[in-house]
Amino acid sequence: MKEFTLGEIAKSCGGKFIGDRSHLLDTVTNVVIDSRKVTEGSLFVAIKGERTDGHLYIDKAYDMGAVCVISEQESDYGEPYILVESSEIAIKQIAAAYREKFPNIEVIGVTGSVGKTSTKEMLAAVLAKKYTVHKTQGNFNNELGVPLTLLAMPEDTEVAVVEMGINHYGEMTRLSKMVRPTVCMLTNIGCCHLENLIDRDGVLRAKTEMFTYMAEDADIIVNGDDDKLATIENTTYRFGLGSGNDFYAEDITSNGVDNTEFTLCHDGKKYKASIPALGDHMVTNALAAAAAGTALNMEMSDIIEGFRDYVAVGGRARIVETDIVKIIDDCYNANPNSVKASLGTLKTMKAKRKVAVLGDMKELGENEKALHREVGEFAAKSGIDVLITVGELARELADGCEGIEKHSYDTVEAALEEIEDILHKDDIVLVKASHSMKFENIVKFLEEM
Repeated sequence: MKEFTLGEIAKSCGGKFIGDRSHLLDTVTNVVIDSRKVTEGSLFVAIKGERTDGHLYIDKAYDMGAVCVISEQESDYGEPYILVESSEIAIKQIAAAYREKFPNIEVIGVTGSVGKTSTKEMLAAVLAKKYTVHKTQGNFNNELGVPLTLLAMPEDTEVAVVEMGINHYGEMTRLSKMVRPTVCMLTNIGCCHLENLIDRDGVLRAKTEMFTYMAEDADIIVNGDDDKLATIENTTYRFGLGSGNDFYAEDITSNGVDNTEFTLCHDGKKYKASIPALGDHMVTNALAAAAAGTALNMEMSDIIEGFRDYVAVGGRARIVETDIVKIIDDCYNANPNSVKASLGTLKTMKAKRKVAVLGDMKELGENEKALHREVGEFAAKSGIDVLITVGELARELADGCEGIEKHSYDTVEAALEEIEDILHKDDIVLVKASHSMKFENIVKFLEEM
């Protein structure tokens, strides 16, 4: 971490410094909101969450070596501490101040309805061939995750790849104010968070709030295959499978196991490339990384080499092989676009039988039943042999999927009582639903079968 003094921190968040003022020159080694992650020299930010209140762990934080605490409560804590009205607001302000300590780095903000994390990982793999890269860990992409990502930037960071996720208007503006992206990457505009954003036009408006605080000379890179993103003017590059994009792909072929080969086309030239992943959507992610790498002055040979270093994050198209079945663990989250993409991946794979275990897709608004049925109709045409659904909304999906073997359950627990009898040896099984459905329990069961 770059030098960041308690005086600078207190000033950045407008907090009241409590304690011996000689400590204003003390520096912090990291910033955490989980007392279990406190180390010597940490700044511990006490936040009131849904499950617990960080203020209950302030004494523990001091015992573990915290040099200072951000608190909303005035009390007889150890000293020093910084008193603020809102710890959540304070950590954003502190992160924005720390971001200003890196005036010359490239910061790529990644957003979209589907594929943010996979695209972020592909970008990081490619850019690491030339730069020292810092990236969002896991899915730390919200109004707490983004400031923690920024505050974790090492002193030698040359490029930061920051995933930015939202579900309300105004959130992306607040994220952009912290991140100050020099490159804006938008993957797609899908049917997600429609309870708050109403329709895809609303999603587009919310996502493009990223532009509010982008650098004056920022590069804007978008998926040109997306009809909504295609309306954005003044883009630097457009990527996608269609030949009208600046970066596009031809001759996509999959080995049906763990690799996809394609021809990358750009600026009248063609390059042979491969990625250790399956699905046309993963090729699109690679094209996004190629566009970003080109914007950051990388050679195409290094970009293509970087593709090979991509590693899937848990719960996102992770392939798991057991003695009984092969699993596509894509259970982290789901919306209509991402489920269709996953079914497309399943279609490319070789197996005696293809089984889709699908669950409710949340936050789809008033058209949620119709959207589930639409995905079911798509599933029926995607070459699957068996459909297993879990959840009330997923029954609509099953109703739309005609002509194949189907099994529907209300809960994960009910499905697990019968799923072993449904599956056959050498089946390949896609597992996907919204995060709240807890389909990771299905993956764990299948792994242990």
